[in-house]
Amino acid sequence: MALRHPRRFPNSENVIRPIPHRPARTPHALQSHSAASHPSPAKVHTIARRSTVLVVLAALSLASCSSASTGDGGLKTVANAPPTTTIPPTTIPPTTTSSTEQPGWTPVSLVDGAIAVDTQAVTEADGHVVTIFRFRAGRTRFALHAGSTDPPIAAGTVGPDDGATVGPDEVPVLLAAFNGGFKAIAGTGGFELDSQVIVPLQTGAASLVIDANQSAHVGAWGEGLPVTGEQVVSVRQNLPPLVVNGQPSPAIADIGAWGSTLGGRAAVARSSLGEDTSGDLLYAASMFALPGDLANALIGAGAVTGMELDINPEWVQMDAAPAPGGALAEGIPGQNRPSDQYLVGWTRDFITVLAGP
Repeated sequence: MALRHPRRFPNSENVIRPIPHRPARTPHALQSHSAASHPSPAKVHTIARRSTVLVVLAALSLASCSSASTGDGGLKTVANAPPTTTIPPTTIPPTTTSSTEQPGWTPVSLVDGAIAVDTQAVTEADGHVVTIFRFRAGRTRFALHAGSTDPPIAAGTVGPDDGATVGPDEVPVLLAAFNGGFKAIAGTGGFELDSQVIVPLQTGAASLVIDANQSAHVGAWGEGLPVTGEQVVSVRQNLPPLVVNGQPSPAIADIGAWGSTLGGRAAVARSSLGEDTSGDLLYAASMFALPGDLANALIGAGAVTGMELDINPEWVQMDAAPAPGGALAEGIPGQNRPSDQYLVGWTRDFITVLAGP
């Protein structure tokens, strides 16, 4: 906290006046003084009074120069205190979860000392725990990948950075990777990869839209996305929107509307993707969750739009690295697939998160 400006003393009464100089007594004078008889009572009284005045003035002056209460709990600065020096903030990135950029979020990936990916875990009212990863706009880029078997693509139409493994140009800047949506045969949405429409896009379907500059958005296709002039290169659609205008879908309680689950259970492994008002993307997943859990978790993290991605234990996967090109670690507690699955290759589509811009 900066110190207050030293208070000046405009009134001369608050300053100790110097005592007039008196010449030193000579031995003769001292001898005369000691030889003198008892001084008169009047002279003793005068000397005592002058001494008392000097003592009082000195005490008042020292009190006025000391620190006193300012009335707001602070202290005034001593008049002759040296000026304070402002220490510049450190540029060392946070190394503990207690030094996060935003309360409640833990840094995961740093790019040039800035947080590019952070995370939090939330427990919903039903007790299900949802893990959220936030990808910061302007610090991250995105790329859509086709799996080795799904969606089905003719040989030779997929580039080295669009296929079933993380591309060679992506590896040095890779921050994270996560699963895509349902299989193409499910008919829950279209798929466009590097400006090639693999599965026809559907109006109104929840969509991850990736532009030529690799920025990304989440919304309903043909209902706000793409915006005028947007240079779209890849689109991944899946089901109707999970979150619309910051609210859960009206069909959120209809478990069957959000995909077929193993054994017909309601609470299974599920994943989702949303976007907040800052343009950050939010990936939310759990190995045991209802559709409403994902919607509530996204909304609680600030999402205004959202979509469900893949479900069931075999397919839900999120991996992240502490820095571009670093070792990936599993992001969702209990996920089935190893953290290097997308590096060695995968059968299904997925999305890579790259250091940006």
